[in-house]
Amino acid sequence: MQHFTVRAITLDLDDTLWPIAPVIARAEAVAHAWLVRHAPATGARFDVAGLRALREAVALDYPGLAHDMSALRLESLRRALAAGGDDPALATAAFEAFFEARHAVQLYPEVAAALERLAARFPLLALSNGNADIARTPLRRWFSGALSACEFGVGKPDPRIFHEACRRLGCAPATVLHVGDDLALDVMGARAAGLQARWLRREPCEPPGSAAHSGEVVACLESLADALAC
Repeated sequence: MQHFTVRAITLDLDDTLWPIAPVIARAEAVAHAWLVRHAPATGARFDVAGLRALREAVALDYPGLAHDMSALRLESLRRALAAGGDDPALATAAFEAFFEARHAVQLYPEVAAALERLAARFPLLALSNGNADIARTPLRRWFSGALSACEFGVGKPDPRIFHEACRRLGCAPATVLHVGDDLALDVMGARAAGLQARWLRREPCEPPGSAAHSGEVVACLESLADALAC
């Protein structure tokens, strides 16, 4: 990897620091179990798959909330409760049950040790389109801050969220390195905003010369820490 100047690092969360699919599956099961206990008519009317389909329908109804997964899920729970004949106000507590479980993340094997190395040298800022709150995870001690699409109002690849991350870090975009698993949102988005970028690709990559190699690839955070001599 070529030498480059980095003063700070922004990191995507879901599918970069932990796999998101099993987290959401567990959290949705927890939310359904909560409904079965506290809103039994709704719990009987909708299974986990039915609740997921309702959330997807809500997302189509509210395209302006694409950046706010919490708002979309809360609205879908309100709709489910209303359809089941239960009090829609219970949606807040049902969502909190989901949200607590959503933060019971299982890190990829190298993440904790790599973050320890990276944080000893660089300020780290979480930059996510999802609704994970880094302060509610075991990773909080390594991060100096966090910025989410839910909070900011737009998500990656919009350059404004990258620039806000740089502002919070007190660094010029050219000196900030963004790392994430999504080629379009993370790599191309960061580069278009003037940041450096690395694509964290845990699976085998496309052949050299393909569109996937518009940014350098790292296999894991340990590889990144090695490249940065942390």
